[in-house]
Amino acid sequence: MANARRIQLSVGLMVVVGLALLVGFVLFLTQNRTSTNDVIFETYIRESVQGLEVGSPVRYRGVAVGRVTEIALAAAEYRRPEGEAFAAAFQLVVVRFAVALRRVGDVPSTEEAVAQGLRARMASQGITGVGYIELDFLDPRRFPPQPVPWTPRFSWIPAVPSTVAQVTSAAEMFLRQVQGIDFAGLVANINELVTDLRQQTETGDLALTLREASALMQELRGIAGAADLPGAVAELRATSSAIRGLAEGREVRETLSAMGAAAQDLRRATARLPGTIGQLESSLRAARNTTTDVQADLAPLLRDLRATTANLRETTEALRRSPSQALWGAAPPAPTGAPR
Repeated sequence: MANARRIQLSVGLMVVVGLALLVGFVLFLTQNRTSTNDVIFETYIRESVQGLEVGSPVRYRGVAVGRVTEIALAAAEYRRPEGEAFAAAFQLVVVRFAVALRRVGDVPSTEEAVAQGLRARMASQGITGVGYIELDFLDPRRFPPQPVPWTPRFSWIPAVPSTVAQVTSAAEMFLRQVQGIDFAGLVANINELVTDLRQQTETGDLALTLREASALMQELRGIAGAADLPGAVAELRATSSAIRGLAEGREVRETLSAMGAAAQDLRRATARLPGTIGQLESSLRAARNTTTDVQADLAPLLRDLRATTANLRETTEALRRSPSQALWGAAPPAPTGAPR
């Protein structure tokens, strides 16, 4: 009987310990997910979310700030109104995630943060391919928010293509451009160009130019061989020596010294030139004043001389007409009443 009770007690203790371990394990797995400070956000991703699972981390510049809580298709979460075409927006993937505000700190409102460039994008961790959501501030002019034809149930953070998607898009665009190149026509043009060059080098103007250049080089080589280059070089060396000796001679040095002295005299004369010009201007002003005074004095004399000349002209005219009257004077007047 005692053994049966002991066995029951042991089994009961094992069950209690197992339940405690189960509760602890559940709490360990759900830690930081049921906090009252967590805020649910959602974003809409256009690319494949392969590798992203519920519980995947949400990082802000590498710092874990939350976890993914739900992944669904937009066509299942937001019903399309009847009569409306199946737009591309309903092909998006809805990803909801919880962010612990205590890990984020003091941040602006969601609308203000989105206006300043807050965006979400998928990223993969290392070479394992495990995906997570990355939050970061980007250029809002380069990545403007794309509107959706429904009202989000939670605060909305616009999504941008991941780095892999951008690289893939650029590669696809490059391949489309490469596919548009007419390689056959390009090769044909290159063949025609090579053929034209071959013809030019064989029988065309280029061949004639090359032959003329070769003949010119041969003539120059012949002239150089026939000329007395050593003698010319020796004469040139002697001429250079003579010029160097002339430049180093006493007469050249004296001439240079005289030129230096003349330059110094010219410099001193140039330095005195402003004073001389000032004195000359003063003399010109004095002469101008003197001329003005002389003109003022000569004006009355000229008027008197003009009057005297006029009187002398009148006297001369009177002598020419009546010399006797000028010598003896005028005849006395006749008496009153006398016969004429």
